[in-house]
Amino acid sequence: MGTVTESGTTRPTPFDLAGRRALVTGSTRGIGAAIAAGLARAGAEVVLHGSTRDRAETARTELAVRLAEEGFDARLHAIGFDITDHPGMLDAVDTVQDRIGGIDILVNNAGIQRRAPLLDLPVDAWQDVLSANLTSAFVLAQRIARGMVARKHGKIVNVCSVQNKLVRGTTAPYAAAKGGLGNLGQVMCAEWAAHGIQINGLAPGYIRTDLNTALLNDPELHDWVIGRTPARRWGEPEDLAGPAVWLASPASDFVNGQIIYVDGGMTAVI
Repeated sequence: MGTVTESGTTRPTPFDLAGRRALVTGSTRGIGAAIAAGLARAGAEVVLHGSTRDRAETARTELAVRLAEEGFDARLHAIGFDITDHPGMLDAVDTVQDRIGGIDILVNNAGIQRRAPLLDLPVDAWQDVLSANLTSAFVLAQRIARGMVARKHGKIVNVCSVQNKLVRGTTAPYAAAKGGLGNLGQVMCAEWAAHGIQINGLAPGYIRTDLNTALLNDPELHDWVIGRTPARRWGEPEDLAGPAVWLASPASDFVNGQIIYVDGGMTAVI
C-alpha cells in the first residue's frame, strides 16, 4: 500500500499496516467493528473478537464480503471469549497467536456499562464493569506485550472515553474504569516505550452505538449531546477508524502515553 507518484512508482505511506497482525476486542459491532474495518483497509491482518466464536465468525464473514466489494483482499480471523473469563481469554489469544503469529497491534475496545446512582449501585455491578473494562485490558496487554517486547515493536490502543475528562452522574464504575485505563496506558508507556512499543488511549465522545441506545432514545439527552458538542452531531463509529489507524501505524511512532479525544470538540469548550 502506498501513494503512486507522477513517475508511476509507489511511495510507502506511514499509515501502511501491511504485514502487521491486529486484534480488536469487541469488534463484532459498533466502534470495534469500525476500527477493525479501518485496520484491514490499511493492510493489517485482523482478528475480530466476539463474546462467542459464532458471533465473531459472522462478523468476519460480513466484513470480508464488504471489503471484497470495495476491492480489498483482507486477511481476517475470528476469535471468541468472555472478557471477564481471564484464563479463557488468555488461552484463546495464545491459540490464535500460535496459529497466525504474534499480535503487533492490540486494540482494547470491549466493555460494558452499568448505570445507577452511587447510593444504589450494587458492588457486583461495580466489579463487573471494572473486570470487563479495565482488568481485562491489563491482563490481555500484559500477555501480548511480552511478544512485542521480544520483537521490539508494537502498538496498543486502549479505547477510553470522554469520561476520562468529563463525567456524568450514574456512571461511576464506567468512569472509574476508563479513568484507570487511561492511567494504565501511561504506566505501560513508562515501562514499555523503551522497547519500541507505543501505548495510547483513544477517547470517543457520544457515539451512536448499542451501548448508548438508552441515551439515543432519550429525547432530552439526545438533544443535550448535540447542543453540547461543537460539531452539532453525535459521533459515528467510523469517526474512530482513522484515528485508530494513525495510532496503530508508523505515523505515530513518537506518540506515546497520550489520550486522543474524538468527541466533536466536546472536551475543548465549556
